[in-house]
Amino acid sequence: MKPNNKYVQWLYAVVIVVAGFSVIACEDEPDKYEVAGGLPTVKYVRVPSPQAADSLLTGAYMDNTICLVGDNLRSIYELYFNDQKAILNTSYMTDHTVLVDVPENIPASVTNKIYMVTKSKDTVSYDFKVLVPSPQVNSMSCEFAKPGDKVTIYGDYLIDDPKEPLAITMAGNVAVPEITDITKTAVSFILPDNAPEGYINIKSIYGTGRSKFQYHDTRNILFDWDGSHGGLKTGHGWRNGVVKNDNLGIDGAYLYFGGVDIAAGIGATWAEDNFCFNYWPEIGENKEYPELSSMPKFAEMIKQYGIDKLQLKFELLVPSSNPWMSAALQMMFTSNADVTFSTAGNGYYGSATLPRGLWIPWKDSGAYDTADKWVTVSFKLSDFNKTNEGGVCATNFSKDFLTGLTFFVWHGGVAGTDCSPVLCIDNIRVVPIE
Repeated sequence: MKPNNKYVQWLYAVVIVVAGFSVIACEDEPDKYEVAGGLPTVKYVRVPSPQAADSLLTGAYMDNTICLVGDNLRSIYELYFNDQKAILNTSYMTDHTVLVDVPENIPASVTNKIYMVTKSKDTVSYDFKVLVPSPQVNSMSCEFAKPGDKVTIYGDYLIDDPKEPLAITMAGNVAVPEITDITKTAVSFILPDNAPEGYINIKSIYGTGRSKFQYHDTRNILFDWDGSHGGLKTGHGWRNGVVKNDNLGIDGAYLYFGGVDIAAGIGATWAEDNFCFNYWPEIGENKEYPELSSMPKFAEMIKQYGIDKLQLKFELLVPSSNPWMSAALQMMFTSNADVTFSTAGNGYYGSATLPRGLWIPWKDSGAYDTADKWVTVSFKLSDFNKTNEGGVCATNFSKDFLTGLTFFVWHGGVAGTDCSPVLCIDNIRVVPIE
């Protein structure tokens, strides 16, 4: 094809102009950065701020900026913290200072040194520690798993170093002998036979972290459906809930939701008998069904932590044979102004002024099940701020709403898929956020 002369002439002109700029740039940059020869010397490391120049460092956390101070530092061509390469920006390098970020990746080989490599491949080292946080132990796949079960803890900085392997200790200093899988953010293991209730510690080469939860936590169980942990055995209202005690349970009796279909449409199915339980307190002399917030353990937690530092937890099983694909789990703490046993009525279900927690775990994937295993679900009380349709409730949640409780699978404001879900629920409790 014959070339377009106009295009060729334009391209030639651009090349001439760019070349001209290059020549001018070289002539106008007498101080252009150049790598120096010789070897670098680091005298000390400090924080970047000139106002804190006397704050000397022997170590720094990943992704923090530090300042190397010394001589002939422009001879540094590559820089490593342990075995992790740092990114050098020549705009922040002079003969006497280098500003650099500690690499964000955890070192695979810990030597506690900075390595400065010159262009001629000579290496100079300087003692300096990359500080990695001790393990963060945030949550557990199932807090009421049984000894012999495989469980997973989720967190961060769960580092298994050849020099010091990751170690897990249950409460009472009971060691976990069998760890099956380890990543930076999750570790799986087999629960030992003699694991007691309480916090879990995980130790790495960088320190020890304590769990933000307790294994087999019975500090404030409101409903356990059999009284085995001091909780109530039944609801108390128009729907007390279907309670079962069979091989499907994790901890004796449990609350069972299921038995009928739920349609795909938003709020299309109202299946109160099968997917609801109420607890409405009796006001007065009957102490068998008290206000939940008056129960001694709960009352003390409310006083000590307040609403913002408490969370609702429970164990849940959704069998793979009956996935959940429509409607929300509406978790409604109720005040005496909303309902009591003597003022029985379900008008509060759809009340726009009753703040509640909504849980729709199938929303993104279209279906949810727990792979035939029990899991622990957590929900901050500060997140009890929704209407039944999923909007933001104008009423602020407060301790006044903690006298009664209703769980109901209904509405949620999101269309789903026709399904026949089964939800098994146990050990409903309110405990601190730690």
